[in-house]
Amino acid sequence: MASNVNPTVRRRRLGQELRRLRELKGMTAEEVAERLLVSQSKISRLENGRRSISQRDVRDLCGVYEVEDQRMVDSLMEMAKDSRQQGWWHAFGDVPYSVYIGLETDAASLRVYDPQVVPGLLQTRQYAEALISGALPETAHTEIEKRVQVRMRRQERVSSGENPLRLWSVMDESALRRVVGGRELMRDQLEHLVEQSQLPHVTVQVIPFDMGAHPGLNGQYAILEFPDTADSSVVYIEGVTSDLYLEKPNDVQKYSVMYEHLRAQALNVDQSRQFIATSPRGMCGKAAGKAGRLR
Repeated sequence: MASNVNPTVRRRRLGQELRRLRELKGMTAEEVAERLLVSQSKISRLENGRRSISQRDVRDLCGVYEVEDQRMVDSLMEMAKDSRQQGWWHAFGDVPYSVYIGLETDAASLRVYDPQVVPGLLQTRQYAEALISGALPETAHTEIEKRVQVRMRRQERVSSGENPLRLWSVMDESALRRVVGGRELMRDQLEHLVEQSQLPHVTVQVIPFDMGAHPGLNGQYAILEFPDTADSSVVYIEGVTSDLYLEKPNDVQKYSVMYEHLRAQALNVDQSRQFIATSPRGMCGKAAGKAGRLR
């Protein structure tokens, strides 16, 4: 395995291989859990990469699956060892969405829909701080600052000159009209959004209110795709107390089709840039001039 693959992706690949071995054996997760005297949820979390996998776990599972090829066992044990390494985000301590960060760090492309706010990868530091402070009013300033720092570090995937993340963002008009942190701060955010939308690997589209009902009314979600075809795409849905990750091809396909409908109903790229620059009207005067020259 390539040494530059982050631990979250390593766990996913190892989990997929362990699932394949279980299915070849014709066993259910419940049967494996019963054999090992562990919970079914542990087996499921090991297979979907949501839980760290120890070499002992691999050894026990290979025993249950009667894997006789010692080279395969050794390879899986090495993958387990590598998967326990720490990604850059671990330096910030306990990050609640660390699994998502690991996936985003290794993704080749990201399609995101946001109905309420500017997406994290396109936020200014000031907007991010005001947004997190407002969303988590009882959170200590040190924790807020940590989250802001993590968000700024994540944005390096967009600003990188080498192999940047392919980002496609569709957002609802409400994300532009919600004045986070005051009008001056919001004006800076909108100008930044216009500037980022001009990057060749970033596409920003807006769905205005007068477009009416559309497939994104159920809420925010993101679709992550990876450079290695062995890594299946993932749909990420953020929750208040827990997040949801969908990897079944049928689920990913449904969300992908829904995203195509969102893109089709949204303003095109030039129209969206102009809309951002003038909405709320007069808030983003500098950006309006830039957008006007792009038409």
